[in-house]
This record gives sequence, structure tokens and C-alpha cells, in this order.
Amino acid sequence: MKNILELKNIHKNFRLGEDDIEVLNGIEISIQQGETFAIVGPSGSGKTTLLQIIGLLDSPTSGELYVRGKSPEDLNDKSKSRLRNEFFGFIYQFHHLLNEFTALENTMMPLLIREQTTKEARTKAQDLLIRIGLEHRINHKPHELSGGECQRVAVARALVTSPSLILADEPTGNLDPETADRVFDSFLDLNRSLNTSLIMVTHNQELAKRMDKVYELNFGKLIKSSLEN
Repeated sequence: MKNILELKNIHKNFRLGEDDIEVLNGIEISIQQGETFAIVGPSGSGKTTLLQIIGLLDSPTSGELYVRGKSPEDLNDKSKSRLRNEFFGFIYQFHHLLNEFTALENTMMPLLIREQTTKEARTKAQDLLIRIGLEHRINHKPHELSGGECQRVAVARALVTSPSLILADEPTGNLDPETADRVFDSFLDLNRSLNTSLIMVTHNQELAKRMDKVYELNFGKLIKSSLEN
């Protein structure tokens, strides 16, 4: 099976005054369709920077990144944005829902941006919200939803475009442990039923253990974690 994403010898440095700070040092990642991948590590270790590089939101200082076997390095901004929108889905610690729109409308938004018809977008968004357990909250706005429900809407919104790879940055980090478990159960079930790959940054070791692969990022290096089953 071919890798859908590969990172080869990725380095990332930041300039701080006269100092050159190395955040990532020779990162190697390969992921296949449907594979799930957790990255754990202390705060400030570069986990979010790594996700931004993978998601084409930042560029490495050196190294190579391939999406479906092709490098996006020479793409112009418009082409890179198109690739980002087609290939990736993003979930963050905070849901970032639009307060003036319902759960259904928030979930429809990425499809409408792609110029799908309102009918098509509504049907697909409604199906995902039902599958993630929010059939009774479809027409509620974010301020009428709990934190866990808002995060479920964010999950549905990320998956509604059928991306090849979800990048999740502490997707349950803003929730209490019990709610986090429920949201993550729904997320993982839906993600696996759609055969979507997942790279998740998390401090939650119990969630990390449920991924196919678990790596620890520390001192710029990515190493296999003892959390992996």
C-alpha cells in the first residue's frame, strides 16, 4: 500500500535574536490511508509546529514533504490552498464554530465553499451529524450546545469533505475527561468508518494508546513511544 503522506528529514529552526533555535531535527513520518498516528510530548516540544508543516500552513527549514507521492514545494499559493482544502481536515482544541449559524450550517460550510449545491451539502452534513449522535441538536446554534457537542460539530465539519487525512491538535483538550472520552469515541468510530487517516497531537496518554502508532516528540526528535500497543 502506498503512503499518502511522507516527511523526510524535516528540520525547523526559528531565529530568536542572535540565536538559532532548532525545534524539529530530522523528522521522518510515513502514513497510509486509514492509519491513525498519535504524537505526544511536553508543551513547547514542537508538536503544533510539526502539524502546521504537515498541513502546509508552515514550511520546514529543510527536508522534504510528499502528499500522495508529490512535493507541494513548488506549488503557488492558490494551488497549495486547493491541495490543503482537498486533502486535509483540521480539528483544533477550540471548536471555532461560527456563532450565528446552526450546527447543520456550520457543518455544511466547507462544502458550500467548494460550490456544492445547498441540497448536497445539507444532505451530507445532516448524515454526519446524525452519525456522530447530534440528530436532536442539528438546528441549534453553538451557544445552545455543550462544549462536547460543539466539538462533535467541529469533527463533523472536518470530515464532511471526505479528506484523506485529519490533523487534530488536542481535539479534546478543552473538555473534562468524561466528555473527552465520549467525543473521542464518536470521532474515532466515524473516522474509521470513513477510512480517513489521522495524525493527532495530544497530552492524553489514554487516547494516544488507541492509535495505530504512537510517537513522542522531544528535543526535536520523533521516537516510538512505549505507549504504543
